[in-house]
Amino acid sequence: MSSDAPARGRILYIDDDPGLARLVQRALSARGYAVEAVASGEAGLARLAQGGIDAVALDHHMPGRTGLELLPEIRALPDAPPVIYVTGSEDSRVAVAALKAGAVDYVWKDVQGHFRELLGEAVDTALRQEALRRDKERAETEVREARDRAELLLREVNHRVANSLALVAALARMQTNAVSDPAAKSALEEMQARISAIAGIHRRLYTSEDVEAVEIDAYLASLVEELEAAMKAAGRDHAIRLAADPIRLATDKAVSLGVVVTELVTNAYKYAYPAGSSGEIRVDVRPDGGDALVLTVADDGVGWTGQGTPRGTGLGSRIIRAMATNLRSQIAYAAEGPGTQAVLRFPV
Repeated sequence: MSSDAPARGRILYIDDDPGLARLVQRALSARGYAVEAVASGEAGLARLAQGGIDAVALDHHMPGRTGLELLPEIRALPDAPPVIYVTGSEDSRVAVAALKAGAVDYVWKDVQGHFRELLGEAVDTALRQEALRRDKERAETEVREARDRAELLLREVNHRVANSLALVAALARMQTNAVSDPAAKSALEEMQARISAIAGIHRRLYTSEDVEAVEIDAYLASLVEELEAAMKAAGRDHAIRLAADPIRLATDKAVSLGVVVTELVTNAYKYAYPAGSSGEIRVDVRPDGGDALVLTVADDGVGWTGQGTPRGTGLGSRIIRAMATNLRSQIAYAAEGPGTQAVLRFPV
């Protein structure tokens, strides 16, 4: 290698034997490394603090303190280089202790001087492993940064979608107030509720740390509150009792679930109780085993088993079936008991 060629790396050799240090410098220089030698642990720490060292070869026996006492201090340095432990002790416990303390390899000193060749091989391996480790860390950092950017972008998309849906719901509300036909007014109110159910999901997503899932209990509590307020404004005053466990559900499934709850609660408001009578509507979401959820919407009204011609236009029933299909399930109605009880069991 010419004197002008760049070194493969800069190695610090810490050993109180100056003659051996010169031999190590010669051997490692022949491999293309720039080698610096110091005679004490304190001098080694001072040099490492200056930076620019790619690997350290550390001797065991030194005056003052052993390499084992120095090794933890080297490993504690910011961006510490790999350490190859050099020892003339034949006690294998020394090598084991060095590896446990953070050395990447160890080399036995021998009287014939073969260890210098072994040290060169150990340095080669240590630098390759260090390069791989740094490449891995850099790649992981880039992946994390890309994921963070994607999550930030997705959160912003959810924010804008929620705002746009809120605007559409407001327009539907204005249109509702502008029409006088009861059927048209009712249809617009139901459409507004459906839009709000979907908008609620996106509001939850852009205010959450997790942009891929929604806390079902919090989402349904907000949805039920909106439905209750909307129905009271329409002259239908029935309490909604919600019981939901704090379960995280994927966004697409949460959207379908929210629409199903909206349709079933709206149907209960419209058809369960005769005009002037009181009664509550119950919404319950519970785990069913380890891989499924069960939604139950029930009332104590006039009752319907899901058989026969749907009341109204039938649009709500078609929407419920479509959302149930999205959840890989289907709606079922209890055949007995007072009132209506709709059950939807679906995999999570």
